[in-house]
Amino acid sequence: MHIDILTVIPELLESPLQHSMMKRAQEKGLLSVQVHPLRKWAVNEYGQVDDYQYGGGAGMVMMCEPLAKAIEELSSSAAFDDIIYLTPDGERLNQKMVNGFSLKKGC
Repeated sequence: MHIDILTVIPELLESPLQHSMMKRAQEKGLLSVQVHPLRKWAVNEYGQVDDYQYGGGAGMVMMCEPLAKAIEELSSSAAFDDIIYLTPDGERLNQKMVNGFSLKKGC
C-alpha cells in the first residue's frame, strides 16, 4: 500500500510514521508513505497556504489553489484510487472505511 500525505507541517508526522505498526509495515514492504509539504505549492514566496475567513471571525481557512496544484501535480505522476480530504465536518474515518481502502487496486 502506498500513501501520499499533503500537510502544512510535515515534521509532525515524522515520529508517528517511524514507530510502532507503521514502522514495522514499512520495514516489511507492506506500506510506503510519502509526506509532501503543502507549502511547496504555495501561492506566494512566503509559503502561504491559508487565508482569513471571508465572513470574518476567528480562525483561518485553507486556500484551494495550493491543494489543487498539489493534487494535479501528484496525479500526473501516479494514479490514485481515492483522494481523501480530512475536514472537521466530514464523515468520520473508521476501521470499516480503512479496511475498504486497503482493498483498492492501487494499494
